[in-house]
Amino acid sequence: MSEKTVTLDNMNPNMKNMDFALLGPMAIRAKEIENELTKGVKKPFTEVIKTHIGDCHAMGQKPLTFLRQVLTLCTYPVFMKDERFPDDVKKRARDILKFCGGESVGSYSDSAGIEIIKKHVAQYIERRDGIPTNYLDIILSAGATQGIQNVLSLFKCFDKGKPSGVMIPIPQYPVYSATIAEYGMHPIYYYLDEDNTWALNIKELKHAVAESRNVCQPRVLVVINPGNPTGSVLT
Repeated sequence: MSEKTVTLDNMNPNMKNMDFALLGPMAIRAKEIENELTKGVKKPFTEVIKTHIGDCHAMGQKPLTFLRQVLTLCTYPVFMKDERFPDDVKKRARDILKFCGGESVGSYSDSAGIEIIKKHVAQYIERRDGIPTNYLDIILSAGATQGIQNVLSLFKCFDKGKPSGVMIPIPQYPVYSATIAEYGMHPIYYYLDEDNTWALNIKELKHAVAESRNVCQPRVLVVINPGNPTGSVLT
C-alpha cells in the first residue's frame, strides 16, 4: 500500500503552528449554542451576541444603501432602466462597468484592482489626508486580511540564517500572529501601555527588539491604528 502524500507528520509545520483565535474554542462553542437555540433547546437567553469580531452586519447593522445599489446595477445592468435607482447610483455603476472587460464585473480585472476604483481611492486619500496620491501606487485587496498577508509575504525569507522578525502589539488582532506562523516568521511581541490609554511606548519597542535579535532579524513593525481591540488612536 502506497504511503499518503500528506500527513500530520510530513505536512508544512507552519500550518500546524497557526492559531487563529477568532476560530478557537470560544467561537466553536458559540456556534454550538446557536445551533442548539435553532433546534429549540431552552436557555436563559434567545441569541448569541458575538463581540469578538467586527462582523457588524451579522449583529444587525444596516448596509449603506448607495453601495448596495451600485453593486446591484454592476452585477445586473438591466436594472439601469429601473426608475427606483437614483441617477447618481446609475452614473457610478456605469463608470465602473466602463473599466471592466466587456463592461461586465464577471471579467478579469488587473491584479492590482479596477483602475477607476483605484483612482477613486487615490482621490479619497488626497481629500482626507492632504497627501498627493498616484492611483498607480494603490493596490486593492479582498479585505484587510489579504492586504496584511500580501505585505508580510514580502518579508517571508531568511536573512543571515535567521527568520524575519515581525513586531506586533499585545493585545492585537489575531490575523497578524496567525499569518506570521503560516509564513514561518518570528513574532516579536511589544506590550502597549495600558495605564496610558494603551499607548505605544518607545522604550518597550527598543526592549522587544533587543530581546529578539538572537533568534530573528527584526524587519517589520506592525502598528494598528485605531488599536484593535483596544480602540486607542495615535495622534
